[in-house]
Amino acid sequence: MSKLSQHRDVTVTFEVEGRQADAEMSHEETVALAQFFKRLSWSEVRECAMNDYEAHLIWAAVAKLQGGLARAGYAPH
Repeated sequence: MSKLSQHRDVTVTFEVEGRQADAEMSHEETVALAQFFKRLSWSEVRECAMNDYEAHLIWAAVAKLQGGLARAGYAPH
């Protein structure tokens, strides 16, 4: 059995105002997303945001997603 075939898909669940929505990702997609968050810089976030306030909100959201990924074992070095 190859190493990749041992990994299962990942389901991320969002709950908004009592409604749930799931996003399913493969192990490879989840690793890539964790790597992307690790490599993402403040200047890139600020460039995409409308203003500093929005950039800070995005940065905080990315940090929360990174934390969730790390607790699930997706913490790139």
